[in-house]
Amino acid sequence: MNLFFSTAHAQAAAQQPSMTFNFILFGGMILLFWLLLIRPQSKRAKEHRELVASISKGDEVMTSGGLLGKVTKVSGDYMAIQVADGVEIKLQKSSVAATLPKGTLEQI
Repeated sequence: MNLFFSTAHAQAAAQQPSMTFNFILFGGMILLFWLLLIRPQSKRAKEHRELVASISKGDEVMTSGGLLGKVTKVSGDYMAIQVADGVEIKLQKSSVAATLPKGTLEQI
């Protein structure tokens, strides 16, 4: 005889999400990871490969270490740059960070 108290019922168990939803969620996370991390990095790597392939004698370059110089010799994966009068250094072409417009070194 429960005239004053309502009957308490236990809460129903939560339903498990379907496997389809789990696969869609997992696929969405992989797609987001690819769009935000992998794709931009591969684009930058492709641009750098094109930059390295286009280096030729007479180009003015900046290395990843910050050295500025004029390319005097290119052979295979290596090149020589002149950083000052009578000072020439040899380095890998892949260490070039950017090519500079012609005449930049004279303005500095």
